[in-house]
Amino acid sequence: MSGDFASALQHTNQVELTVTGRNTGRQISLPVWFVRDGDKFYLLPVRGSDSDWFKNVLKTPRLRLTADGATVTATATPVTEPRQVHEVVERFRASYGPDLVAQYYPKTDVAVDVGLPG
Repeated sequence: MSGDFASALQHTNQVELTVTGRNTGRQISLPVWFVRDGDKFYLLPVRGSDSDWFKNVLKTPRLRLTADGATVTATATPVTEPRQVHEVVERFRASYGPDLVAQYYPKTDVAVDVGLPG
């Protein structure tokens, strides 16, 4: 992971995610929460598998993440196995609190493992 990006993550709980639209091919950016577990970096779509950005990642797994002006390009791997999704959701609950996760993430059937460059 880029040193600048890793440093930027220390000061925020949100990154700007940029994906390629599956129908338009346009770049689409939105803010998302994330969790880190060692070298692992996870995203949780707000509406689970119904989230447009998740559907976009299924078609084009390359994405861009920006935090505090530092940017990295990475590859997303969908996480669909229920036990693994549950582990990511639990990490989100530990980071953001169970009440906020329940409020903002009504459907938790998928997650995304982002392979950040070394």
